[in-house]
Amino acid sequence: MHERERHRIILSAVQEKPVVTIQDISELTEASEATIRRDIAALHVQGKIRRVRGGAESIHPAQLGSLAGRPFRVSESVNIDKKRAIARKAAELCNPGDAIIINGGTTTFQLVHYISAFRLQVMTNSFAIAEHLVKHSKNTVTVPGGAIYREQSLILSPFDNDTTRNFYARRMFLGAQGVGPLGIMEADGLLIQSEQKLMRQADELIVMVDSSKFRQRSSLILCPLEQVTTIITDDGISADTVRMIEGAGVSLIIANVSAEAEEEDSPSVA
Repeated sequence: MHERERHRIILSAVQEKPVVTIQDISELTEASEATIRRDIAALHVQGKIRRVRGGAESIHPAQLGSLAGRPFRVSESVNIDKKRAIARKAAELCNPGDAIIINGGTTTFQLVHYISAFRLQVMTNSFAIAEHLVKHSKNTVTVPGGAIYREQSLILSPFDNDTTRNFYARRMFLGAQGVGPLGIMEADGLLIQSEQKLMRQADELIVMVDSSKFRQRSSLILCPLEQVTTIITDDGISADTVRMIEGAGVSLIIANVSAEAEEEDSPSVA
């Protein structure tokens, strides 16, 4: 990852979270801790962040009332080539006129670029996805009621009396914090509550995760692996993970990242 992109991610991270550790940023950027220390030092000298022991802190405090997990702006460009390849495969499961649910996330967000002309009926709890589809597609867009969480660009409500229960979908597409033998994992209880409400409204559950998510864990389980219909991931997935998925009776679709990147240059992409 280029230095300028690493700096952008560091600045976004400290804007959304008062203090971030060197290890956190190293995982986000896939750069060495030594490289991140140099980046933090450079941004500190520029007066953009404040260097602290083991990490960096924001000059201005973050907003209160945020959800657990990475902010949307921080995660958006991480593994972007893998996310686009996964999204292209996911779009192949959609047919014009289908009713689908797209859960908020940076991998699911990439779907918007491939379904713009499908005239789908889309429900999403993602402010970013809804905004893009309204502006740049022919799809019908429905959002549930609730508060907007700016950091994750999500619309969430703890109440059952929103529009979710009045929408039926053939498939729901969602990302995840992590995937393991026990199931699909998320970082926040309110997120899980919202996602489970949406899941009840769809016949099929399609999980879109890049291969790094099989190495990540969280303390909260959204659903068991057996409840998932299909997992779409990239070709960085290990043979052990393939066996785990197939052993749970889940269909697996693997996107070839280099091949998909070549197709991305085609003028036919919306």
